[in-house]
Amino acid sequence: MAVFWKAMAGGLLLTLSLTLLGWGVEGQGNGRGKKEVSGGATVYLGQDRDIWRPMIYTTVNLSEIRSIKSSFQLRTFDPEGTIFYGDTKNGQDWFVLSLMDGIPLMQISREDILISVAGGPKLNDGKWHTLEVSHQEKFVVLEVDGSNRLEVGMQSKQTQEILVGELRLAVGGILINKEKMIVQFEPQMDGCVREGSWLNLSIPWEADVEELWPCYQNIQPGSYFAGTGFAIFNTSVFPIEADHVVKTELWGDFSKMDGTILSIKAPGQEMIFALVANNNTKEVTLTFGEEKLSMNDTFKRLVITFEIDKLQVFQDEDESKTTKLSFAGSHPGYLTPWRQGRLAFGGLLGKGEDDVGSQFLTGCLEKIQIQGRDVDLDLAVKHMSISSHSCPA
Repeated sequence: MAVFWKAMAGGLLLTLSLTLLGWGVEGQGNGRGKKEVSGGATVYLGQDRDIWRPMIYTTVNLSEIRSIKSSFQLRTFDPEGTIFYGDTKNGQDWFVLSLMDGIPLMQISREDILISVAGGPKLNDGKWHTLEVSHQEKFVVLEVDGSNRLEVGMQSKQTQEILVGELRLAVGGILINKEKMIVQFEPQMDGCVREGSWLNLSIPWEADVEELWPCYQNIQPGSYFAGTGFAIFNTSVFPIEADHVVKTELWGDFSKMDGTILSIKAPGQEMIFALVANNNTKEVTLTFGEEKLSMNDTFKRLVITFEIDKLQVFQDEDESKTTKLSFAGSHPGYLTPWRQGRLAFGGLLGKGEDDVGSQFLTGCLEKIQIQGRDVDLDLAVKHMSISSHSCPA
C-alpha cells in the first residue's frame, strides 16, 4: 500500500518548474563557449565545481511545454545534497528537490507562499531508485519507486496569473541565493542520476565543464581517494576524553591502498604521526615521532589508540596482532596536535598552512571513526576528487 505524506499550505506551485532535467555524457559545443549535452545518460553529481553551481542547466519557453511530469533514477550513499532545481520569473518563483538525512526534501516558493516538506523512504542505500515529479491540479507530487508519495498542496489567496516567459532548470545546484531557502543543507552530492525523461522534451542542456565525469557501474560505502588530494580537519573538532585517550579506527582493504592514509601535525612542529601504505612492498608503515612500525597490509581494520604513556595499534580482531609503542614515562606531546593541529586523510601534511600536501592516497577507506564517531569527509576541507560516501566496488 502506498504511503502518503501530505503538507497543505494553500496555493498552486509554479507548475512547470518541478519537472526538469535531462543530459548525457556525450556533447558538443553550442557556439557560446558552453558544452551542450543531451538527455537520458548517466551523470555523476559530485563533479569538481563550485558546490552550489549546477552541473547542467537549460532554459525552456513555457509555451513549448505540454507535459508536467518527469522521472529519473537516483543512486547514492550520500545522505545530503541537491538533486534539481527549477524556477520561473527569473527566480521569483522556485522549487528545490534535495536529500536531507537521506530523505527527500522539497522546498517551494511562489508569490506569498514559502514552504518546505520532507518525507518518504531513505534513498541513500546505494540502490537505484526511480523518482517521478508531477503537478496534479493543486498538488505537487513526488513518487518514489512507484508507490511512496510525498505531496504538497498549495492555495494562494492572490489571483492566479497565466504563466508566460521562460522556465529555468538546473541539476545538482540552484540559481538563487541559498539564504532564500527555509532549510539549509550541504549541496554537493556524491551520487548519480540516469534514465531521465524530462517534460517529454528533447532539449539541449549546457555544462560549464569540458567533460562530465562518469559513474562507477557498482559502488560500495566508503570514501574513495583518487591519488590527487586529501581531506583536512582541524583536530579541535574531535573531543579528547578526560583520560587523555584518543582512538582512531580505519576500515578497508589495506592491500589495495597506496599512499598516505592519515597524517597529523601541529603548527610550527614536525609531523607527529603518519600512516602510509605502499602497494609495492605490501606494507603499511606507521610513524609516530621517531618511532616507526611496519605491518603487512593483509588486515581490514586498524585501531590506533593514543594514550599518555603509549600508542597501541590493533589489527582486525586478532589480539596477537596488537602492537604497543611505549614511552619512557608520560608522553603528553601528542595532545598539542590533537587540540590545535591539523589532521589529514589521504595525504601527507606539509610545513606551511597553505601547503598542498604530498604522497596522496589511492584507495578506499570503507569507514573512518574517531572517538567512536563516524567521520564525514563532507565536513572537511577536501579536494574535489574525493568521493566522501562511495567507492568503486
